[in-house]
Amino acid sequence: MQLTDTQPEGELALGGIEALAEPKRAERWMRPVEILAAGLLVVMIVTVLANVFFRYVLAKPLIWGDEVASISFIWMAMLGAALAVDRHEHMRLTVFLPLLPERLARVAEVAGQVLVCVLLLRLLPVAVEYAYEESFVRSPALGLPMSYRASALPAGIGLMSVLAVLSVLRSREWRIIAATLAVTAAAVALLWFARPALLSIGNWNLPIWLGLLVAVLLCIGVPIAFCFALGTLAYLTFASHAPIFVMMGRIDEGMSSLILLSVPVFVLLGCILDATGMGKAIVNFLASLLGHVKAGMSYVLLGSMFLVSGISGSKVSDMATVAPALFPEMRRRGHSAPEMTALLATGAAMADTVPPSIVLIVLGSVAGVSIAGLFTSGFVIAMVLLVVLAVLARWKARGEDMSGVSRATLPLIGRMAVIAAPALVLPFMIRSLVGGGVATATEVSTIAVVYAFAIGVVLYGGIPIRRLGTMLVETAAMSGAILLILGAASAMAWALTQSGFARDLMAVVTGLPGGWVVFMLASILIFLILGCVLEGLPAIVLLAPIMFPIARGLGIHDIHYAMVIVTAMNIGVMAPPIGIGFYIACKIANVPADQVMRRIWPYLAALVIGLLVIAAVPWFSTALL
Repeated sequence: MQLTDTQPEGELALGGIEALAEPKRAERWMRPVEILAAGLLVVMIVTVLANVFFRYVLAKPLIWGDEVASISFIWMAMLGAALAVDRHEHMRLTVFLPLLPERLARVAEVAGQVLVCVLLLRLLPVAVEYAYEESFVRSPALGLPMSYRASALPAGIGLMSVLAVLSVLRSREWRIIAATLAVTAAAVALLWFARPALLSIGNWNLPIWLGLLVAVLLCIGVPIAFCFALGTLAYLTFASHAPIFVMMGRIDEGMSSLILLSVPVFVLLGCILDATGMGKAIVNFLASLLGHVKAGMSYVLLGSMFLVSGISGSKVSDMATVAPALFPEMRRRGHSAPEMTALLATGAAMADTVPPSIVLIVLGSVAGVSIAGLFTSGFVIAMVLLVVLAVLARWKARGEDMSGVSRATLPLIGRMAVIAAPALVLPFMIRSLVGGGVATATEVSTIAVVYAFAIGVVLYGGIPIRRLGTMLVETAAMSGAILLILGAASAMAWALTQSGFARDLMAVVTGLPGGWVVFMLASILIFLILGCVLEGLPAIVLLAPIMFPIARGLGIHDIHYAMVIVTAMNIGVMAPPIGIGFYIACKIANVPADQVMRRIWPYLAALVIGLLVIAAVPWFSTALL
């Protein structure tokens, strides 16, 4: 995610996740695909902007606008997913591989790549069939065959298949490749003959295929999206009567909801924030305002994460913007690098409910919860967690050496405020437009991109054309990786729901003593664990459709429950030794993870206390609705 909401590449020495490095492009022949994906992103943004102009200015909405945007979106997503394969940007867990002997780790990695090839080659004919079936359906506005849109699936899967096969062949690990193929073929044959027995055990297949198999694939470093897809494919093949064709429809639906159009646009907004230096302007203003008090730089870090998160919607972008601007001065004042990194990581967890949070957008899409309500409540919840972390930071800074630190002059503060003002407008503009029901999240995201680009060019030094092209490609690749996870997780969630698991879970939960309190505590524990293992978006897509109906049945407000599980999940993302975000924070700060691990626990404990307060007092989540 992340990756979403994250941008994982490279590899950390201590594992955790593929983390930040320079983007890699292994295949020169993919350059036209990059150009096409970037162009489709531009078409999508321009179409949404035109729709906004015609609807709100001329009062004549473009009836075909949503269809053009939808077609551009699914093609951009699938081509972006292929680019993510090419650039090694698909999110995967690498905590366990470094623990294995070197040769065994290599076997696991190559075997995982072979399994991805098997998956993609199996899904390719299904995707072609799906696109063909869609040709008999016409779009309501343009009257085009829906195959124009659905053909993105076989195109993207085909490109990913070629890239995955080339990657396996380049490994030159012929024995591992042959052994993996032989074992896979034997396992498939054996399981096919055992299919009647597997069908007879009913829902006990769920922990086998969607639990154990997915867990093993995660441990050997298979990208998360492909883990979900492999688990779902195996379940449908050996333990269900449902055709695999249905899986393709669920992937399509999970990736292409119109609400999700805002995801790549907010990712692009984060790139613009980084390229123009708007985030640094906010940091400098807060430093001039608060830098002279005890724990002042900690306050500045937390406040910067809060405000910058209100522009980018990406934890990685937030941390990469704030850390370089603040860490040198914090180090000069005696803050240790591990302590600063711990505060950075937990600050990112705190700020992830600030609009435009990609997690909240996805949650609103899959659970049918008002995004305007989520954005409104997200501000308040982030403030509660901000106060909790600030109190702890002040206590830790009680012995901070303030000698030589002077208060900034009023003229300097004023100048910093003027420089930062155009950037400071963005988070409040996004929140007010969506929260006030003036425009949708997708429309606001495109308006915010235009605004950020304009003030970036006029006031913050502009963006070189070459850099702009790179940003568009990076956005397409990152968005493709995120959306493929959502599509695969949607297919897996559908399999869970159709099996009757949701119904059985509801019966068990409603029969527990303690009512909504026990359910809330169980939800916190579940999403803490899933946040560690899966990151945010997959956990939301998998469980939100199942858990929200149960919460409603127990009388828990949708927005209250959403804030609790998102906060729990964000804490899990930053919790060592598995949490993905924890390792990304260590990589950005260039601090060994084992040193940070000893310092982060008090901050995580503070967040858990804040989470329990939020769970116990619904008023914090619903007061402004």
